[in-house]
Amino acid sequence: MFFDIYNKKKGQIMNKIVLYFGLLVFFLSIIIFSQQDLQIHEVLLRATAIFIVITIMLSVMAIVFLKAINKASMEKDKHYNENNLIGNNPNE
Repeated sequence: MFFDIYNKKKGQIMNKIVLYFGLLVFFLSIIIFSQQDLQIHEVLLRATAIFIVITIMLSVMAIVFLKAINKASMEKDKHYNENNLIGNNPNE
């Protein structure tokens, strides 16, 4: 299986990707908001809010995506195991 939701190492990689993308958006939003002549606390507050929203959204999307892939692969494995057991065919 390419994506395994229970594999801790792959889960950690997915969390790092989400966190790094959130940090990228955070720093880009700091640059964008600072060019709009806002005060520094306003810039940091808005950038932090965007960071939190983006990170939570991406985390939820990653969890849903991984669970869907895991469910589909489990159904394939179940179907494969039910039809290919020794002794299931009438000629065995």
